[in-house]
Amino acid sequence: MVRGSIVSFDRVKGYGFVAPDSGGEDVFVHVNDLLDDKSLMVPGRVVQFSVDQGDRGPKASNVTVVLTEPAHGHSAAGSAGAADFGDDLCDVLTVPDLEHELTEMLLHVDPPLPGSQILNVRKRVVALAQSHGWVDR
Repeated sequence: MVRGSIVSFDRVKGYGFVAPDSGGEDVFVHVNDLLDDKSLMVPGRVVQFSVDQGDRGPKASNVTVVLTEPAHGHSAAGSAGAADFGDDLCDVLTVPDLEHELTEMLLHVDPPLPGSQILNVRKRVVALAQSHGWVDR
């Protein structure tokens, strides 16, 4: 297993790159090769993975998060820092994508929520996100 840091990951497109700690070229990573949720794949996040040779170069597989916080000196906002509200600050989801993500998350809480509560929580979170402009309409 190789250890490295996420360089970039586009959650919408489902792929990105990870830089091995040992150096060398960045390794391609696809959402289908993640063992953890794709929302955890933010720049600087430390991961562990196997390296396979893909058609276009090295490819990561069995990718799992080692540290839940990005490595020192990195942030989810990128190297510009949170004060520079650039395009790379966060992903903006569509309402259907947010509803899907919320439903998936709420299905895995403990204790389990009944469907009516999941729908109620989802409706309220989506309304909050819309009121703040956190989602595309």
